[in-house]
Amino acid sequence: MDPQHRQFLQCVVSALEDAGQPTRGVDGGIGVYASAGFNSYLTHHLLPHAADLADRADVQWLAAGDKDYLATQTSYRLGLTGPSLSVQTACSSALVAVHLAGEALLSGECDVAVAGAVSAGVAQGLGYLHVEGGILSPDGHCRPFDAAAGGTVFGSGVGVVVLKRLADAVADGDTVRAILLGSAVNNDGDRKVGFTAPGLEGQVRVIGAAQSVAGVGPEDISCLEAHGTGTALGDRIELAALDRIFADAPDPRRVLGAVKSNVGHLDTCAGMAGLIKTVLALQHRTLLPTAHFDSPSPGLDRSRFRVLTAAEPWTGEDGTRTAGVSSFGIGGTNAHVILRDAPPAARRAPDPDTAGGWQVLPLSARTPEALDRLAARLDTAVAGPAAPELADAAHTLQTGRTAHPWRRAVTAAPGRTAALATPGAAPVRAGDALGGVALLYPGQGAGTPGMAAEPYAAEPAFRAALDRCLEALRPWTDAPLRELLLDPGHEDAFGRTEVAQPALFAVEYALTEWWTALGVRPVALAGHSVGELTAACAAGVFTLPDAARLVARRGALMSRMPAGAMLAVPLPEAELRHLIDTSYGDMGAAWDVRPELAAVNAADRCVATGEPATVERLRELLAERGVAARPLTVRHAFHSRHADGLLDEFAALVAATPAQAPGSPSSPP
Repeated sequence: MDPQHRQFLQCVVSALEDAGQPTRGVDGGIGVYASAGFNSYLTHHLLPHAADLADRADVQWLAAGDKDYLATQTSYRLGLTGPSLSVQTACSSALVAVHLAGEALLSGECDVAVAGAVSAGVAQGLGYLHVEGGILSPDGHCRPFDAAAGGTVFGSGVGVVVLKRLADAVADGDTVRAILLGSAVNNDGDRKVGFTAPGLEGQVRVIGAAQSVAGVGPEDISCLEAHGTGTALGDRIELAALDRIFADAPDPRRVLGAVKSNVGHLDTCAGMAGLIKTVLALQHRTLLPTAHFDSPSPGLDRSRFRVLTAAEPWTGEDGTRTAGVSSFGIGGTNAHVILRDAPPAARRAPDPDTAGGWQVLPLSARTPEALDRLAARLDTAVAGPAAPELADAAHTLQTGRTAHPWRRAVTAAPGRTAALATPGAAPVRAGDALGGVALLYPGQGAGTPGMAAEPYAAEPAFRAALDRCLEALRPWTDAPLRELLLDPGHEDAFGRTEVAQPALFAVEYALTEWWTALGVRPVALAGHSVGELTAACAAGVFTLPDAARLVARRGALMSRMPAGAMLAVPLPEAELRHLIDTSYGDMGAAWDVRPELAAVNAADRCVATGEPATVERLRELLAERGVAARPLTVRHAFHSRHADGLLDEFAALVAATPAQAPGSPSSPP
């Protein structure tokens, strides 16, 4: 592969990630408009070893290195389905690619477009011999519009921008660094002294056409990024063209500059360097200097332009700073674009409902080592002084990144950010180890007032699902479920079974809807006690209205049970049974004195149940042995013989409820 192809591919990935734009799933597709320089890798490295490569088909050489295949290789390797065009107009290629990408967006050929160029010769750094009268600088410096300008220098570069229709970008909450107001492309034809020479008339026409398309006049332009080769002929003709364009709009504060003074002439990538420089100047509201500038060229009219030797603020209201960028190619194809800084409407303020909440930060990479490097960089980025809003970072990581095999995720909140790069955050290879996600739904005993307040305020999917579930429960209970779940100061009613069970069901249902909206597709669903009904609803066994009725009726039935208590005991089942047997002797089923084993939740986690006084006596016995048992916030002895009298009535209720076979738990409920 030509190193230019590889560098361009890497740059496209970086640009799309910077834009928060996944490579797949775009309805109108992502277009690619790409330019490459001469393939010196072929001439310097492959052809000299052609005999050793005879077993490789010629088409492989072409597809991996010829400029015709730069755009289509990018589309193929990244799965981009919009138009894919290689653009070759010599030095103006990059800006012509931007023009074509913008036209494709406006015509609806794609919804996102990548435009860029690369020029990287393998002989870079070998130097050159200066020839008097040639285009190369006599001292290795490029001095655009300076009296001492004597020629240009060449460099290597690669650059890519991501373009999108402004309305779509604002609607999607994208970062908008600048707006492309308009662009134009033309050719000099034969109206110049030679094929390689610049053309005055062509430059005048293309700049005027771009301003007309953009709906601006010369008086609106406060900064102009010129082609600026630093050659005697090139600068003289470009300044003459600018004099004609800006003849009726003199402004001694208007800035003229050329990035070639910093990085040299980048051939096909030259216009991209000028474009990116100008976008960054707009974004940071800073006018930038031109390197190696001492005194103005005789052709520079200082009533119309000035060249800066130091940076200075770019004043003006947001959405009013306007700049032009030129790029002129050998052979006569000229390009000019008009840029403006993003208006206030495109600068999205943080959402106060979500900015302070907990966020999930997922990462992925192709190797564990790459994942560690990515985690370390992100760890620094989210904790630094210029850190983005955590909610914005989480959204981009969740929706604007291509998923790779090795993955890691942490939860974080402002001021409570979990370290992404901690040794304990082990990577997991997708499809390995875990085998999928299971959703487990708890039963009564875990609720507190206001438990749903935070996700209800911050997560639209959770809020909509909770509202839907509370509406389904409304005909079957008059309990103040909404107040209990959303108000942390509400009176605690979770000890009342007829209230606690429908409240827990509503939260569990809303959590399921929220997680599936985030893309979590469970491979298994399981529940404990009332959580079984939530799992059945999530799997499609019961509809939401039927499940809500079952839960509410179940809670009302169980509230009729005698008073009882339950105790969480951190002991294995055998030890707890032995303690009960030895402490209570042969008392059989005397419920007023003997507790019962209600549940075995783990190898060393059990629950005992019985009359309140009996359970309290068991807690005291455990405390004497140094075992800290925890009473559950319930009023009845669930999972005991106290419930036997309710079984027939509840069985009849379930039998009368329509039920379906469980659906695929990998589908959203």
